Amino acid sequence: MAKPFFLSSFLAVLLLSLSPLSSESAPERRLGSSKRAPRFFGKFSHPHTNKLSNPRNPKYRYDTRYFDQRLDHFSFADLPNFPQRYLINTEHWVGPARMGPIFFYCGNEGDIEWFADNSGFVWEIAPRFGAMVVFPEHRYYGESMPYGSRDEAYRNATSLAHLTTEQALADFAVLITNLKRNLSAETCPVVLFGGSYGGMLAAWMRLKYPHIAIGALASSAPVLQFEDIVPPETFYDIVSNDFRRESTSCFNTIKESWDIVEAEGQKKNGLVELTKTFGLCRKLERSKDLSDWLDSAYSYLAMANYPYPTEFLMPLPGNPIKEVCRKIDSCPDGTSVLERVFEGVTVYYNYTGEVDCFELDDDPHGMDGWNWQACSEMVMPMSSSRDSSMFPEYNFSYSLFDEGCWNDYRVKSRPTWITTEFGGHIFGSNIIFSNGLLDPWSGGSVLGNISKSIIALVAEKGAHHIDLRAATVNDPDWVMEQRAAEVKVIEGWIKDYYQEKKAVFDM
Repeated sequence: MAKPFFLSSFLAVLLLSLSPLSSESAPERRLGSSKRAPRFFGKFSHPHTNKLSNPRNPKYRYDTRYFDQRLDHFSFADLPNFPQRYLINTEHWVGPARMGPIFFYCGNEGDIEWFADNSGFVWEIAPRFGAMVVFPEHRYYGESMPYGSRDEAYRNATSLAHLTTEQALADFAVLITNLKRNLSAETCPVVLFGGSYGGMLAAWMRLKYPHIAIGALASSAPVLQFEDIVPPETFYDIVSNDFRRESTSCFNTIKESWDIVEAEGQKKNGLVELTKTFGLCRKLERSKDLSDWLDSAYSYLAMANYPYPTEFLMPLPGNPIKEVCRKIDSCPDGTSVLERVFEGVTVYYNYTGEVDCFELDDDPHGMDGWNWQACSEMVMPMSSSRDSSMFPEYNFSYSLFDEGCWNDYRVKSRPTWITTEFGGHIFGSNIIFSNGLLDPWSGGSVLGNISKSIIALVAEKGAHHIDLRAATVNDPDWVMEQRAAEVKVIEGWIKDYYQEKKAVFDM
């Protein structure tokens, strides 16, 4: 039986090398934390991450192409270019003569084919608009590696220095400009799409390059999850509320489990017993690794708490948190807290029952791209409160965070750079922020209209960018209504653009 590999928890971003502090530390030390934000869904976008998945079977047709990108758009240094992969489909495009729109998905922190296959909304509405569809890959992810290979690109802080949001947005801007020029499509309007980190990029690109795109749909985009714009405990409070709304006893069992894991890990042979209880493939070296693994499951369950079965991250039932809590609460009397917790997390890590044992980490050196981004500029403070959270209490510490990032990458974080570069609050025009309130990242997004053209669409029972997923026969009415509202707004953007162009031509 194949053994799946899993990363410990971030977002995460987007998502895990959470803290250099050990769970074996005294409880008071946990109150100051270097914990990095849970990663987004990009951790699952590597083609070899989920060993339960079948070999890739693309749902949508596209050509795979490569564009020669500059490594540094903001200097004239003589640096090597790199091939940026992008996926393109023109079968429904009405062409430049009719100013057919271009739907451009801002690639996330992972393999672009995975995002393309899981963003059915973009593909499904393209025929209605006569649109071209383009999915560009984010630099330093998938096949879009500078320096010839992932090993070279991820070698150290110098080779990773150009893995930034600014460079990625410039890649997108240059690619769009080049495509339009080569296709004689300079007058064709561009609409941006993105979910999670990609949604943040879509919104920021609309702000930074308003002349290139006429609007952006930013789904589940936590653009406010920086500095002190939202309370740092917001993310974990929402995860906790998702569990508490299903079962108070389930919530309390999970809340109680952290101290038991820590105490067990300090006993003689305690790590051996934890290894057995949780069916791990290798002996635990420290209880923190197990806590991170559990933290990761709960966070991703909240993000993927869809109303119907999915295999987006793992094979999961509909309303998976409900199923987790059912498993925890239905254990026979006398079942220990840790045994109950294990029964619950198997819904996430082994719902099919095909896993023999669990690996806690498939990136033991922490050299994945998102951890670098989280350490350099995507600094999203996370805390956990004593009363409202089911997670251990801790307060975010910038000094401990910086210490961990320096140890990992020899980089000093810039926690105020994102708000300096893109603004701490949203401005501009023609942006849709869509969110589901079950999604823990919704707390860092825009949940109310900013203006007539920067609007928020909020679904009370929605999870992480559910609106971007392909339509299914199991979609509840509120998902269909949310997508219909998005289509109507996009139609308005394109109609206004055509009218403006017509007015110019008529002059």
